[in-house]
Amino acid sequence: QVHVVESGGGLVQAGGSLRLSCAVSGPIVSTYAVGWFRQAPEKEREFVTSIMWTIGSTVYANSVKGRFTISRDNAKNTVYLQMNSLKSEDTAVYYCAGSAYGLSVLATDYNSWGQGTQVTVSS
Repeated sequence: QVHVVESGGGLVQAGGSLRLSCAVSGPIVSTYAVGWFRQAPEKEREFVTSIMWTIGSTVYANSVKGRFTISRDNAKNTVYLQMNSLKSEDTAVYYCAGSAYGLSVLATDYNSWGQGTQVTVSS
């Protein structure tokens, strides 16, 4: 089973930026995808973005389009989430997740999950 571990969370002012990292380890298949989800207090987990490990195809939630960018460095076995123009509503625990079935916006399609990293946006 592929193992993913996210890092890079922290406190940032509104309008600022932050980059999260997701370290990927273990055997993966060509259809593998890595996604980011987030969960704010008292709310359900929501999809943020996802990327195909091999060819780099991406999909984004409407709420982060134009502000967040997902990328991957296969040589470093790392997926990044660059977050710009952060808003208070971006405050949440961010989770990295892996799927053997390609891009998906559904949490149920991901079977490998990190433990989360806290992102707090203040004004």
